[in-house]
Amino acid sequence: MNDNMGKISDILSKVVVEGSNVVGAAETLATLCRDQVSKPVIYIGAGTCGLGAGAQATIDATKQYLAAKNIDADVVKVGCIGYCSVEPLLDVQMPGRTRVSFQHVTGDVVEDLLDKVFAGVMPESQAVGQFRCEAQKPYDGIIYIDEHPFFAPQTRWVLANCGRMDPDSLEEYIARGGYQGLAKALKQFDPDALCDEVEKSGLRGRGGGGFPTGKKWKFARGSKEGQKYLICNADEGDPGAFMDRAVIEGDPHRLLEGMAVAAYAIGASKAYIYIRAEYPLAIKRLKKAMAQAEANGFLGDHIMGTDFSLHIVIKMGAGAFVCGEETALIHSVEGKRGMPRPRPPFPAVSGAFGKPTIINNVETLANIPYLMRVGSEAFASVGTAGSKGTKVFALSGKVSRTGLVEVKMGTTVRQIIFDVGGGIANGRQYKAVQIGGPSGGCIPTQHLDINIDYEELKTVGAMMGSGGLVVMDEDNCMVDVAKFFMDFIQRESCGKCIPCREGTRRMLEILRRITRGRKGETGTQTLERFQSVLQLQKLAEIIRDTSLCGLGQTAPNPILSTLRWFRNEYEEHVYDRHCKAGACAELVTYTIDPDKCKGCTLCAKKCPAEAILGAPKSPHHIVESKCIGCGSCMDSCRFHAIVKS
Repeated sequence: MNDNMGKISDILSKVVVEGSNVVGAAETLATLCRDQVSKPVIYIGAGTCGLGAGAQATIDATKQYLAAKNIDADVVKVGCIGYCSVEPLLDVQMPGRTRVSFQHVTGDVVEDLLDKVFAGVMPESQAVGQFRCEAQKPYDGIIYIDEHPFFAPQTRWVLANCGRMDPDSLEEYIARGGYQGLAKALKQFDPDALCDEVEKSGLRGRGGGGFPTGKKWKFARGSKEGQKYLICNADEGDPGAFMDRAVIEGDPHRLLEGMAVAAYAIGASKAYIYIRAEYPLAIKRLKKAMAQAEANGFLGDHIMGTDFSLHIVIKMGAGAFVCGEETALIHSVEGKRGMPRPRPPFPAVSGAFGKPTIINNVETLANIPYLMRVGSEAFASVGTAGSKGTKVFALSGKVSRTGLVEVKMGTTVRQIIFDVGGGIANGRQYKAVQIGGPSGGCIPTQHLDINIDYEELKTVGAMMGSGGLVVMDEDNCMVDVAKFFMDFIQRESCGKCIPCREGTRRMLEILRRITRGRKGETGTQTLERFQSVLQLQKLAEIIRDTSLCGLGQTAPNPILSTLRWFRNEYEEHVYDRHCKAGACAELVTYTIDPDKCKGCTLCAKKCPAEAILGAPKSPHHIVESKCIGCGSCMDSCRFHAIVKS
């Protein structure tokens, strides 16, 4: 380390303990946060979602461009800022000017974009927005990014650094206030007072049922056992959920800092991060951040010169949905098969290896550094009476703007979908949003103005869950949606208890019968179809009331929720054998409009069932008894002569 870096390291160490009022701190922090840059800096969103959209080609093209033009500039790979539908994202910051973010910057458009930028011309049509900074001169004609419709309604506490900073830089994390929360916890609070502070904040678990975090910590804190464990659940098994992955990829030190504070509060000296092996980039960044934290005294022995020590181990899971349940997760950490066990005893009393164990998910722990910096009173000032702070959602499905969204508790579902998300894509009509994954429920049109609040969501049969929001429009069939989630739940059942193992299978069979056409159906099968559907709700309620673990108890929610709000669609499927949305292939009928058909024969050639007959240049027709409802004819017809009903 050279002398200059030694001075920076010394200043940062003092900043962590004493705050920013340290001689030389202002200039150092401004440099590390890139409020001041001496040469151009190009930031590229290189989280998993960005890479999936082609960000690696963007990175390669950017480096090739700089080398070919002999331009001295830094290229910084950042995490996901959340606006996933416009990736790859590339930001440019010129000396003395604000940082500007550009959308859809694939590798083939890099040269044209950078030519304009380095010529002093900012392509406004491609700009998402510019970042506010008093020390830099803004550009005319480009909105600030916090005024963009996607970001304006958001309150970003957990996601504050994601997409804005280098996730591999400990120095930059510290410059943005990192580890000051840990320093405050260690210097100003004993563990009991720290648990009280978190409880007063109103922070509740962000991974499922929303149990008060401070109260949960107190259960383990009160145990007389010498060895205690903290486990971070980063398994994230819900379809449509990617919040935890994005937080770790974009800001790994935030999670580590939150874990250190939590471990200090409960008296744990060892912690585990249980993360699915399908998150290689998150794991890579976690390992690097852990090594940096240990080398600088934020993890390991005698953290920040105190008697507190914490060692963290990464445990990779195989992506089993059931391991989202606390006791199943603990079994997996112990090297056993991930299966739930009855409670009590609860993990806070007897958890990993028989010792008191606290399990919090990524978002819960990522809230802790901010909470510690601002205090419980400021944290609790945001939200509703029973739900404090913010909540991160993964917004996906039939919505115009998809991505990661962080809003204040008390924000309505309508505001998230129509203000942040820009409404339903392609001019279609909203039908429902599935919230909380398979364990959650659907929110129909008449309840769009419900608040994001733990208790209020339960009144409509939904739950906060981990935070997946899958938006559906009029082309979605709610019976088919229930079947999709039930298929997922049935395959992911651990099989330990009969209600979940057998009950979910029977419910899936009933849904398959409902969505089945008449072709090849015997009289006995028709009778079974009507008899079984009469028992669907009762079966769902029995599974809910008798399953062993929380996942089994919430397994029927997709059926109970869709039955409650979309019973008419079930009746349509059962009595009329018709799917209005056209999503259930066996219940769809295809016909050919003879006035539009030109007899090109393309549909007949594409039909795998050879169900289309007709002479060339003459109108064709579909033999209904042979049609399998695949839709190949409609996809291939250039004259829009195929009618689906």
